[in-house]
Amino acid sequence: MTPGPLASAYGPLADVVAGLGDADAWTPTGCLGWVVRDLVTHLRADTVRALVAVHTPAGRAADCDAVRYWADWGSDADADEETRRWTRAESLPWSWTGLRDRYVESAAAAARAFEAADPAAVVATQGHALTVADLTSTLVVEATLHHVDLVTSLDAPGPPPEGMTEVRRVVEALLGPAASVSGWTDERVALVGTGRAVPTSDEVADLAGARVPVFT
Repeated sequence: MTPGPLASAYGPLADVVAGLGDADAWTPTGCLGWVVRDLVTHLRADTVRALVAVHTPAGRAADCDAVRYWADWGSDADADEETRRWTRAESLPWSWTGLRDRYVESAAAAARAFEAADPAAVVATQGHALTVADLTSTLVVEATLHHVDLVTSLDAPGPPPEGMTEVRRVVEALLGPAASVSGWTDERVALVGTGRAVPTSDEVADLAGARVPVFT
């Protein structure tokens, strides 16, 4: 059976994490201030949130979709700094083996839960109500981008192309119709659109004044 979109994103990411040793856990990532063990702490928290969300009926109509979810995030420097500090503090007491194994376990559990869920069901997370299908997209986008962050300084494979395609779909929608990025690769749209790469002068012209990053 072909894996669903969340399994397709979580599986390769968990495979990379599962192959890392304690020395790798102290390798810098693409996330400011975070080494691998910090990012994996964040990833594990997101799998737990996914499990809670998919089992939490919203009891109301959806108020958010896969694109609008990210539009509401933006970039808050103070909140980002607080998240960096708390995540670092949370990661430190763990042994790398314990943290790694618990992440791999929760990622697999979340993927199985989403395979069994009704895509049209409306669930609740982070103050939003959205369908399981839209929630899946948000989780795929986050996992794909953090997969890029994770392997920045590692000799390990990056995310699968399906994840990058979904990131591109969301980023293009947030950039708006004035931006002309049809000639860009999926990877370039993802990296520039989320602030992970600096646009060239030609790319700035293509963006036509659109705000980047669209989220971080």
